[in-house]
Amino acid sequence: MLFPALSPYSQNDLEVTGGHALYYELCGNPAGFPALFLHGGPGSSINANHRRFFDPAFYRIVLFDQRGCGRSTPRGEIAHNTTADLIEDIERLRAALDVQRWLLFGGSWGSTLALAYAQAHPERVAGMVLRGLFLASREEIGWYLEGLRRFMPEAWEALVANVPDRAPRALIEHYCGRVYGDDREQALAAARRWIAYENSAMAIGEAAASGGGGPSDEAVMLDRVRVQLHYLRNDCFLSENALLDQLERLADVPAILVQGRRDLVCPPLAAYRVHQRWPGSQLRMIEEAGHSAMHPSLADALVVATEDMRALLK
Repeated sequence: MLFPALSPYSQNDLEVTGGHALYYELCGNPAGFPALFLHGGPGSSINANHRRFFDPAFYRIVLFDQRGCGRSTPRGEIAHNTTADLIEDIERLRAALDVQRWLLFGGSWGSTLALAYAQAHPERVAGMVLRGLFLASREEIGWYLEGLRRFMPEAWEALVANVPDRAPRALIEHYCGRVYGDDREQALAAARRWIAYENSAMAIGEAAASGGGGPSDEAVMLDRVRVQLHYLRNDCFLSENALLDQLERLADVPAILVQGRRDLVCPPLAAYRVHQRWPGSQLRMIEEAGHSAMHPSLADALVVATEDMRALLK
């Protein structure tokens, strides 16, 4: 399903703007074709399984924790933390590693960031593998925070309990008020409710033990939720339809879009819309898979995609 576990041959920190420093690691073949893994969230982080979607004999695998995430510092920081900042960070990392062009691999929010970066710097992108596409539209955010109540009413009722206004935008503001407040116990309680809802959504249609599962450390959990809400509150710092409207910039970039048919977190419509407007893309619908990249069928399809991309990279 995945390539064997491997360890980084290099781990380092890259100082960027606004007082942030990014943790990054390199795996695989130091002389191989560069492949950049972009993790989801916003607010999540990389893990050891993320290295295993790529043939380590062919690819030079680059992974990093985005601003405020994982082992990047300061963790949970939302100042100087926007999509534009992340795009600049990727460029700084590319220059630091002396990469001319690379393969981008991103799922969920990682697919959003991959598209945003590629549209800003198409000359630096040799190809893309995207999973569970998310375009950061208000329609998608509304689906996640309101539409999903049709599939998981118990989890949704727990999320909105004691919230006066249950509309998606008001719900985001309510949780921002809690997790950014001075009352730590209140902030942690709100973060637990937010993560519990996310875990319920991730688990729908998934194989056993392949779903989400939030961080067990409460401080890490709170920082993750703070970063995610910061992005959702600001529409991920993207104008509505920006990623769809600029797809012509990627006309010459080959892409494989891998989408779980049963993905209720990032439903297939986004991947379908992107494929319709991107002639250089292939859409591979995985009928039995949901959102998790670790669903056996989806993991297998992602490995096949990185292998198939080898013939398309120039």
